[in-house]
Amino acid sequence: MRETPPGDGAATGAVLASARDLGIARNGRWLVQGIDLCVRRGEIVTLIGPNGSGKSTTAKAVIGLMKADAGSVWRTPGLRIGYVPQKLAMDRTLPLTVARLLTLTHRQPRAAVHAALEAVGIPHLANAQVHGLSGGEFQRALLARAMLRDPDLLVLDEPVQGVDVQGEAALYSLISQIRERTGCGILMISHDLHVVMAATDTVICLNGRVSCRGTPQAVISNPAYQRLFGRTGADMLAVYRHHEDGTAPCGHAGHDHQAEPDEAAPGSQAPTNRPAEARHAG
Repeated sequence: MRETPPGDGAATGAVLASARDLGIARNGRWLVQGIDLCVRRGEIVTLIGPNGSGKSTTAKAVIGLMKADAGSVWRTPGLRIGYVPQKLAMDRTLPLTVARLLTLTHRQPRAAVHAALEAVGIPHLANAQVHGLSGGEFQRALLARAMLRDPDLLVLDEPVQGVDVQGEAALYSLISQIRERTGCGILMISHDLHVVMAATDTVICLNGRVSCRGTPQAVISNPAYQRLFGRTGADMLAVYRHHEDGTAPCGHAGHDHQAEPDEAAPGSQAPTNRPAEARHAG
């Protein structure tokens, strides 16, 4: 598909990455379909949804780790991306220090490693063994590793997995501080529907398609969200802070809205003549 830059939209930050009518199919079935989203500099966008709803698939497509089977993906040229995956394929029992973890794939000056660890609050753990870290410390180490790239866009797939409730709050606060300090855009996936971090600007609820989007407060009161997670789930979703104005995909008016009814349910059969894959910039 032809790659097209997004419209200006209503937000003030420059658009870093966007998807239009994004579709990804595997084995003749659609994983996600009709996804529109964008992330701007200084903005936090959070994807929520049940297991198998396409959150990780969508995020990977936005940053170029998966190719689109329909629609298009655009990234600003030269975009630097920091990525914390949901799962990191490594044996945590191996003798590996935190500092070495940060430089496994790219050599970095010692000063840069120290600065990254200091930015996430664990400079004292540089020589600690990875297998001895708590869940929260390990996630901070992965976040420091992503920050070494000085990213324009930070993508966090379930950043609080394996972390207790107190640690979750601390990590969400840290992520907010990183946004405020660096001005980067953040695309975050939350598998814990009970808490959406205070600084989230836009929540996009996925179930193969976009079910609803908007501020956290708008999403939990949206009938589409309540149908997907139930009234109890909606009541349990804690929103600490939200903006008064909703947000929308690039080029759309700035108001909360429910997605149009699906013409094909998630997982429906994909066409046999698959569209040309989107070309990715960056």
